[in-house]
Amino acid sequence: MANVSHSRGDMSTHPDVSEMRTRYDRMLGGRDVALVDGPVFLLGLYCAVSPWILHYTASQPALMTHNLIVGIAIGLLALGFTAAPARMYGLSWAMCALGIWMVVAPWVVGDSPDAGVIVNNIIIGALALILGLLCAGTAAKSVPTA
Repeated sequence: MANVSHSRGDMSTHPDVSEMRTRYDRMLGGRDVALVDGPVFLLGLYCAVSPWILHYTASQPALMTHNLIVGIAIGLLALGFTAAPARMYGLSWAMCALGIWMVVAPWVVGDSPDAGVIVNNIIIGALALILGLLCAGTAAKSVPTA
């Protein structure tokens, strides 16, 4: 029988290797934090639905609306990180600001919240701050210096 298997050659001898590398780098540029997009979206989703999960929709209506709006904002940031990463990773600092705001929001927006609501918002805020710092740090590292 004839050997019909194709052996893989070395790509460095390909005539378009430099163009392919440039295109590959351009396509993947700024995608160092692609693994963070999913957790950011899930955090936003949880933030939006947490009043119903923890059952404080009746006792804290202002905080319920607040968490819904901030959760949607975090989710939209995550979708922006995925859809237009080169443009959106500059807004990673907005995630940090939202994280800090989520930590103080129970006392500013809420009406004498209980410990469960406070802990929930502190955890959401801490995660948003950590993910925002991760995105911002990686985006700053991936920006080419001239």
